[in-house]
Amino acid sequence: MLTVVLAFVMNLLVAVAKSIAAAITGSAAMLAEAAHSWADAGNEVFLLIAERRGAKGRDARHPFGYGRATYIWSMFAAFGLFAVGAAVSVMHGITSLTEPEADANYLVGYAVLAIAAVLESVSFAQAIRQVRAAGDRFAIHPLRFVNRTSNTTLRAVFFEDAAALVGLAIAALGMALHEITGSAVWDAIASILVGILLGFIAILLIKRNSEFLLGQSASPTTRSAILREMLAHPEIERVTYLHVEYVGPMQYYLVAAVDMAGDRAEHDVAERLRRVEREIEQHEPIVEAVLTLSTADEPSLNP
Repeated sequence: MLTVVLAFVMNLLVAVAKSIAAAITGSAAMLAEAAHSWADAGNEVFLLIAERRGAKGRDARHPFGYGRATYIWSMFAAFGLFAVGAAVSVMHGITSLTEPEADANYLVGYAVLAIAAVLESVSFAQAIRQVRAAGDRFAIHPLRFVNRTSNTTLRAVFFEDAAALVGLAIAALGMALHEITGSAVWDAIASILVGILLGFIAILLIKRNSEFLLGQSASPTTRSAILREMLAHPEIERVTYLHVEYVGPMQYYLVAAVDMAGDRAEHDVAERLRRVEREIEQHEPIVEAVLTLSTADEPSLNP
């Protein structure tokens, strides 16, 4: 939540500064960057809603909780990034190619880009700290973690902030080439490139959110860790089937076939199964666990 709130505040400040600079300078690249920042600020609102909605617990209508609501609202944010940021930037850049603007006020433009870079860096630094901490916890590279994580709001903020910093560099380069050559075409090209960059990030975020909405299995590392925990349970002798699926950020639905220790009567085994299910669900990431009995001929799973 801190990462999303900080990103929202920074993007709002940057959007206001860029809009003023775009009006003063008449730069196509600056206008594209303003649209980019307004889109990012709007997206953070969707991400804040996603965090609140996804945190609701289980009820009768939603036995797995509301975790998947996070992906729905994050999908809205990704569409907003594409529709507002990418489309406006590309369309304005194409228009500027046919109707080039006059020379921009370069000093104001560079000053605003520098201030924006500082503000965006503050937000990005917070996202990097969170990604690194999580990567260390799961012993994987931070970039690999941010692509694979079920925490869609963290992934959105990370990629949006990274795209913002790259977009600032593109806008600065476009303005510099405009100043050096006297041709506003470079400014227009920079606007189009910013739009393409935003479109790429939006498509990436849409793809990952859709995968989690369709139902994505937990990573092999997570599945192995859960299997080890189950085999360590005194009531479970072996596991022959295990399915672990995301139902929200760091929330899992678990289905397993197990062989219970000992040789008890059927009604006793049923009670033990229910008790073990409840004990597994005491682990915060497990939203619901469903256990069935293995047959003798089924091979055992190894972590």
